[in-house]
Amino acid sequence: MLLRLAYLAVTNTFAALRLLPMGDRDKDVEILALRHQITVLERQLGADTRVRFAPEDRAFLAALLTSLPREVLCRLRLLTRPDTVLRWHRDLMKRRHARTCRPRRPGRPPTIRSIRALILRLVRENPAWGYRRVHGELVTLGIKVAPSTVWEILKQEGVDPAPERASSTWADFLRSQADALLACDFIETVTLNGQRQYILAVIEHATRRVRVLGTTAHPTASWVMQAMRNLVMDLDDAGCRARYLIRDRDGKFPVLMDEILAEAGIQTVLTGIRMPRMNSIMERWVQSCRRELLDRCLLWNERHLRHALREYEQFYNRHRAHQALAQAAPLRAVPDPIIDPERIVDLNIRRRDRLGGVLHEYSPAA
Repeated sequence: MLLRLAYLAVTNTFAALRLLPMGDRDKDVEILALRHQITVLERQLGADTRVRFAPEDRAFLAALLTSLPREVLCRLRLLTRPDTVLRWHRDLMKRRHARTCRPRRPGRPPTIRSIRALILRLVRENPAWGYRRVHGELVTLGIKVAPSTVWEILKQEGVDPAPERASSTWADFLRSQADALLACDFIETVTLNGQRQYILAVIEHATRRVRVLGTTAHPTASWVMQAMRNLVMDLDDAGCRARYLIRDRDGKFPVLMDEILAEAGIQTVLTGIRMPRMNSIMERWVQSCRRELLDRCLLWNERHLRHALREYEQFYNRHRAHQALAQAAPLRAVPDPIIDPERIVDLNIRRRDRLGGVLHEYSPAA
């Protein structure tokens, strides 16, 4: 203990001698710095052993100690190195300079919102286009932007490069070829007298118009071929220029049926094995027919079934709303919205029943 006391006495004597040439200002700065360090240590009692300075602590010590010479800083008992204090001061001055000398228009001006929307529209409508192809289209439209700007916009929106967007799904392919596509299929049902009936129907991909070609208990080759001949005549009368007919590999379709269609310029396309999505639009109509008609009616015989299918065909083509047609019907456009407030308040909607109330059609009163 005596040795320790002697050591402290000698060291503090030399420390006092060191303070003699220092001015009052330097002593006050050193006292304030040491006091602030004690405050920081007291604030972190019981916490991590590493001393952590807050941003305001760094700013205060940097502003306080920078006025001292470097040799004085080296002799101070600081919790950090002198180089760290000087770095704090450089960061403080850098932030101050950036705040006071910030340019009014940093970098290039932002892209106009309408040009940005047009770029995204071109990419959405043309999946195979890269940013260079989009830039070329903008130049032909008289819009001057840099290719890098197009690339940045696509990157910000999370749009993948063109090779990863160029793959087409069956839905996209069928939608692009809808004007030239037909689809057909057989529907099987059983009447109340126990007779099994087969319904042959055809749907147009573009207009979603359905044609029920007939129903029979014995779908022979001659019956199917006659139904196809009737279909060809109906298409000619309606002005439909279909070029392909999609069907499955059902054995009820005879080979001569494809020849009859080929003479009319319609090529038959067979779906893949266990690939219902290749004929998804027709399969969706089959589901709608079962859910809205066949599962809700008690059909006595073939004559009753034909009557019900005729009513459902008219309902489907002339009244039923279709999401693919923006809620229009295949043979009926969407009426203009009602703008007059008085007409909205005094709505007079009438209902027309089909098949004894199985199907409902609503229309405004005349």
